[in-house]
Amino acid sequence: MPQYWIETVWLVPCYSLLGALLTIPWSPGILRLTGPRPAGYINLLMTLFSFIHSVNALVRIWGQPAQHISLTWLQVAHLDLTLPLELSALSIGAMALVTGLNFMSQLYAVGYMEMDWGWARFFGFLAFFEAGMCALVLCNSLFFSFMILEILTLGTYVLVGLWFSQSLVVTGARDAFLTKRVGDLLLLMGVLALLPLAGTWNFDELAQWAQNNPQLPPGTATLLGLSLIAGPMGKCAQFPLHLWLDEAMEGPLPSTILRNSVVVATGAWVLIKLEPVLALSPVVLTTMIAIGSVSAVCGT
Repeated sequence: MPQYWIETVWLVPCYSLLGALLTIPWSPGILRLTGPRPAGYINLLMTLFSFIHSVNALVRIWGQPAQHISLTWLQVAHLDLTLPLELSALSIGAMALVTGLNFMSQLYAVGYMEMDWGWARFFGFLAFFEAGMCALVLCNSLFFSFMILEILTLGTYVLVGLWFSQSLVVTGARDAFLTKRVGDLLLLMGVLALLPLAGTWNFDELAQWAQNNPQLPPGTATLLGLSLIAGPMGKCAQFPLHLWLDEAMEGPLPSTILRNSVVVATGAWVLIKLEPVLALSPVVLTTMIAIGSVSAVCGT
C-alpha cells in the first residue's frame, strides 16, 4: 500500500482535469437549476484529493532515491515521443505545494466570487491551471515541458480574461498572451536545435551530455542558451518580458495570488533543470545574472 501512493502519483494532475471537465454542465446556458456552486465544490474536493495524494506520496518517498516511469505518447516510424516522469521528494513536494496553495485559493474564491456570474468557468480554469503545474513538476522532458508551459500560458489567458466584458481585462489577457508568445517562439527554436546536438530531450540525459564537455562552438552554445532562457523569462515575468504581469492584475484576485506565488516560478523550475546545458556558455550565465538583477531592482 505505501508504494501504491508513489506509483500512482501521476494521477494527481488527472484529478484536476476531471474536476475541470465536471464543471462543464454548470457553464452558462447548460445547467441552471442548481446554480453554479456545485462546480466550485467539486473542484475543491478534487484539489483536496490531489493534496492528500501528494502528501501521502511525499511522506513515503522522503529519503528514497528518485523513481522514473515512462508513458508512451506516440511511436511512429523513427519518431518516439515518450513522456518520462520523475518521482522524487523534490517533484512530489512541489506538487503538494501547488495543490495546497490552490486549495486555499479556491477556499478564498468561494467568498470572493460568491455573486459572480463566471463562478463555474473560474473554478474550471483554476483546475486546468493546477493540472498543468502538477504535470510540469513531474515531467522530465524538455519537449513535453514546453508543451505544458503552453498549457499554462493558455491558462493565464483565460483566467486573466475571465471578466471579458471589461476593456482593461481584455487588454491585460491579450498582452500577457502575446508577450509570452515572444519568449515561447525563441524557446521552441532552442528545443528543436538541442535535439540534433544532444540526441535527447530528457533532462537527466541532457545533464550527462553537458557534463561530457561537448565540443560546441562558443557561438552555438551562446545562441542555444539564450533561446532556452527566453521562454522562462516570459513565464517568470523577467525584464524585458515583464510588462504583462502588471496588467494581469485585472484578473480575479484568487487566481492572481496563485499565479504570483507559484505559476511565475514554473519558468525558474525549467531553468534549474536546464542549468547544466546553460552552463556551457559563460555569456548565458552572465546574461541570466544581469536579467535577474535588473528585474529584482527595476521590475514592476
